Amino acid sequence: MLLNITIHELFLTFLGMLLVVLLLIVAVLLYSFSRYRELLHISNWSRIIDKKVSEVIVFGKEENATDGELKQVSANPSFRELFLEKLVGSEKKFSGTAQEEIKDLFHAYNLEKEAFSKLSQKKAYLIAGGIQELTSMKVEAAVPRITALLSHPSPAVYQEAQYAMVAFKGFEGLRFLDTETHKISDWQQLRLLNSVTAIPENCEQEVNGWLRSSNDSVIIFTLSLLRKFQMLSFYDAVWHLLDHPSTEVRIRAVQTLLSLENDQTMPALAVSFPEQPLEVQLEILRVMEISRDRRSVGFLKQQLLEHPASGIRIQAAEALFTLGHQEYLNQVSCNPESSEELIHIIKHALQEKIC
Repeated sequence: MLLNITIHELFLTFLGMLLVVLLLIVAVLLYSFSRYRELLHISNWSRIIDKKVSEVIVFGKEENATDGELKQVSANPSFRELFLEKLVGSEKKFSGTAQEEIKDLFHAYNLEKEAFSKLSQKKAYLIAGGIQELTSMKVEAAVPRITALLSHPSPAVYQEAQYAMVAFKGFEGLRFLDTETHKISDWQQLRLLNSVTAIPENCEQEVNGWLRSSNDSVIIFTLSLLRKFQMLSFYDAVWHLLDHPSTEVRIRAVQTLLSLENDQTMPALAVSFPEQPLEVQLEILRVMEISRDRRSVGFLKQQLLEHPASGIRIQAAEALFTLGHQEYLNQVSCNPESSEELIHIIKHALQEKIC
């Protein structure tokens, strides 16, 4: 009797396990079929969208065969999301009339509704995506909503909002720099800089304010702006940054002074040289090399022979080589009174330059 019960229980257990396996197989099959249908839909929708985009770019807005297919699925939320994604992607690839046709298509199917809805989402990546879409399609009505997102806690959101402001308003869109407390990454600075295409005549107050910002990255971005647009009137303000607490700000100030250079820049940098940290001194020697100012030769020779830091002496030797003083370097390296370290530094510098 006990044996029969045990076998019966084993049979039920096996049957239960078999049932679970069968259910799992059915679930996998149903999921796979669902994914297959989804991929099939996406493939078909992509074909319709790509064809429509090609037609409006080539032929303009007139009615065509694609419209019938497109209208049948244009109310499907998943299709509309794919449509929006593809239009934004296409807009980046074209310019001029083709770009305008894509934007008209965006408005014709009221896709701004989907983009606007993302601004109210809780997930940062969705909000950032909505900002990108509205910015790409130049939806001016979105500016107030995007402006409010400049103070969003997520970097993904407020960085897209910053870029959107500049994309919509140009230089005026940089007003967020007045109160910006977050560090602006190098990548974000590059995006913003590329989006500013012109500088207004009366911008002294804003730019001077940014140069005095407590946020080092705001100052660094502003210096990049001065270099891009050769804003010579800010030369003195940049010079004062050589006393800034941040070494990075001082380095960028030296680079900017090179870009805004006048006759007194290199001699003045030589005077400032002893007061600067080692990293800034290296940058000063680099800009002297780039400027090719012959008045710097005596100063460079002095640093080569007397400076205690090997890195400075190497940079001085490389600068002298660039300025055409290879013969002098060879003489120093062959001088029996030259130290072994100095000879090694010169040979290293010459090897770097020749290679």
